[in-house]
Amino acid sequence: MKKKAHIIAFDIPFPANYGGVIDVFYRFKALCEEGMDITLHCFEYGDRTRQAELEKYCSKVYYYPRKKLVYQFWLPYIVSSRSSKELLNNLMLDDSPILFEALHSCYLLNHPALLGRQKIVRMHNIEHDYYALLAISEQNFFKRSYYQFEAWLLERYENVLDRANIILAISEKDRKQMAQRFGEKVLLMPAFHGNNKVSCIAGKSDYCFYHGKLSVAENHQAAMFLVKEVFSKTKTKLFIAGDGYSASLEHAIQKQKNVSLLKNLSPLEIENHIKNAHVNVLTTFQPTGIKLKLVNVLYNGRFIVVNTPMVIESGLEDACHIKDFPADMAKEIEACMAQTFTEEDILKRNKVLGAQFDVIANARKIIALFR
Repeated sequence: MKKKAHIIAFDIPFPANYGGVIDVFYRFKALCEEGMDITLHCFEYGDRTRQAELEKYCSKVYYYPRKKLVYQFWLPYIVSSRSSKELLNNLMLDDSPILFEALHSCYLLNHPALLGRQKIVRMHNIEHDYYALLAISEQNFFKRSYYQFEAWLLERYENVLDRANIILAISEKDRKQMAQRFGEKVLLMPAFHGNNKVSCIAGKSDYCFYHGKLSVAENHQAAMFLVKEVFSKTKTKLFIAGDGYSASLEHAIQKQKNVSLLKNLSPLEIENHIKNAHVNVLTTFQPTGIKLKLVNVLYNGRFIVVNTPMVIESGLEDACHIKDFPADMAKEIEACMAQTFTEEDILKRNKVLGAQFDVIANARKIIALFR
């Protein structure tokens, strides 16, 4: 007999084209392919539309509007805007376990009607740390103030996780931090992704690549750092790709002769650049969770140069070239450009990734947790 479960997603998880929904989509897809009967609940907002693709895997898919104006000042906006009486009614149609995707979806976690249900929360970040760091990266005063207030609310709200039976942390760093507060019910569950095998290409090329959603302050800051601080110290070519780039980033790139902005690339074109670049350069100034684009690049790219926050306590350090200061990063990039990526490097990549990111094995571990 199939095990059943509800999954509450904070967004519509298809297309799986940014970090959070990549983890959500490939997790429930793997659970369904391994025999779970999943009812999926999605919050609908922005430009993401209802997707027939989700019905290929789930027995039922429900959609709920995310509320735009919510005045529950004691709750974080990312939580209160995802409140729904209809969601509660649909959860009450049976007594199956519930998997809450991120703190965003936990509005009903402590609801009295769900008191006897098994509740598992998948944490994508330590959310209050993430929002505090967003505030540091943000230049706009009003956005920065919002992030600071949301971080304060999220740290207080995190106590709701006492009501979860199990908490699934995305990285060992996050697991250690949450275990100090919530004990042994915090388990490590690595990120889910769309790669079945390491698909790196041996050989060489003549450019580096950085990609990310450039409208996100963290990614904008990383791109500006690479343009102004790192690639100003080398003649090596860098291509930058991503939606939502700012005029200030475009202007900085125009001033740097060896850096080009690639506009309006499709997901397939981005994947091709990841595979064909000689070096994928990934930097972040937010050491939270695990970066899904790093996992994807490890499966598909050649040399990878990162800074410490990108890989700290991820178990992926041995697969990357880690440098933190701009001059050191520039020298490391030049050193990688002088080498050939070999079959031996691909074998090493397989060894590092190993069973840690095996999607099917991790799906089976989750299934074993459901009562």
